[in-house]
Amino acid sequence: MIGLENILKDIGDIVWGVPMVVLLFGTHLYLTFRLKFIQRYIGTMIKISFKRKKEGKGDISQFGALATELASTIGTGNIIGVSTAIAAGGPGAVLWMWLTGVFGMSTKYAQSLLSVKYRVTKEDGSMAGGPMYVLERALNMKWLGMIFAGCTAIAAFGIGNMVQSNAITSMLAENFEVPPIFTGIVLAVLTGAVVLGGIKFIAKVCERLIPFMAIFYLLGCTALLLIKIDTVPDTLTLIFKSAFSGQAAVGGFIGVTMKEVVRFGIARGLFSNESGLGSAPIVAAAAQTKNPVRQALVCSSGTFWDTVVVCAFTGTVIVNSGQWILGYDGAALTSAAFADLAVAGKLILTIGLLTFAFSTILGWSYYGEKAAEYLFGSRIVMTYRWIWVAVVMVGALSSLQIVWSFADIANAMMAIPNLISVLLLTGIVVKTTDHYLWKGNLEEEGD
Repeated sequence: MIGLENILKDIGDIVWGVPMVVLLFGTHLYLTFRLKFIQRYIGTMIKISFKRKKEGKGDISQFGALATELASTIGTGNIIGVSTAIAAGGPGAVLWMWLTGVFGMSTKYAQSLLSVKYRVTKEDGSMAGGPMYVLERALNMKWLGMIFAGCTAIAAFGIGNMVQSNAITSMLAENFEVPPIFTGIVLAVLTGAVVLGGIKFIAKVCERLIPFMAIFYLLGCTALLLIKIDTVPDTLTLIFKSAFSGQAAVGGFIGVTMKEVVRFGIARGLFSNESGLGSAPIVAAAAQTKNPVRQALVCSSGTFWDTVVVCAFTGTVIVNSGQWILGYDGAALTSAAFADLAVAGKLILTIGLLTFAFSTILGWSYYGEKAAEYLFGSRIVMTYRWIWVAVVMVGALSSLQIVWSFADIANAMMAIPNLISVLLLTGIVVKTTDHYLWKGNLEEEGD
């Protein structure tokens, strides 16, 4: 197992080298300028996203699509992912995660717009879309669409399944000594009860779960920051300075270079908000929306909530606790940080992680299923769902390092085809945005 961990780590270092970081963050910056800072429409994004009425053709409401997107993004990346980024890259990684979220809103917008614009209606009347359909229908690159779909169907088992179940198992075992096998069985049963019902049932569950879990967790983080409010200014200063200078050794913490700070911040940022990954557009294509721009705005707001808000809170709490210099990693570091709130801290963290991770398992099951359907047809759907449930158990009993390394590699392999499609079709994104948004036709129906 140690040999496998080292191999996966070496592969991860290669795929998440300078070229990948430049491609991802560079795309975020490029699209931000081409779309005239689409982030400035955050008020419009939020306003549209909370509408639950049917606006056009689709399987689920715009809010249902957003809830499912947030279910897949607000997961262990917001809790364990942030702590692993800080443990590996120091406090400065928090700022790079945050910046990945801010600028990543433009990429999330562009990829979602294209997925709605080029979605298709299946024989049963349901909608299907995502980067694979964009690559096939807009660029005549079905071969690359198949590569994306293949990577997504496989990657889903890492980022959306094993990582999540592993995090839940580790947290319950560490805090409450719950046997991993017991946690795995319960998770598998609960997952099966939801995902076997398809996207409409998944969306209904997520619509009810997401608001509760986000508000509950953020209130807990706020309480932790208030307890040590006097050190927050210094913490924010440390995060900013470390982001551009690396971090010298402090206590038991090993110093890191700026390259490592940027790499782990951006990699974990992508893991958390999935901007550039191409996953969220798959559910965006199922939304009932008047035009592509409206749903693209809704999708973009997901990155705001996930990284700009939730990840920023988590990162500030962890760095402000001072526990990051003691050699903790993953769930252990987050647990140590939340211990400042005594019994309540452990409860907030446990409930937050349970709901975050479980909702991610639900959301990502749909992404993987649609990717598999693109490759093999509708006959594979039910089989994929059952395999998905079984892999929940595998993740619960796996090594943390192996699971995280696998997820990092799979994420990169998904991002590359998606970013190619977004960059090649930027002109169409700009033209569509100009018509519906900049010229004031946001209420107009069209494709």
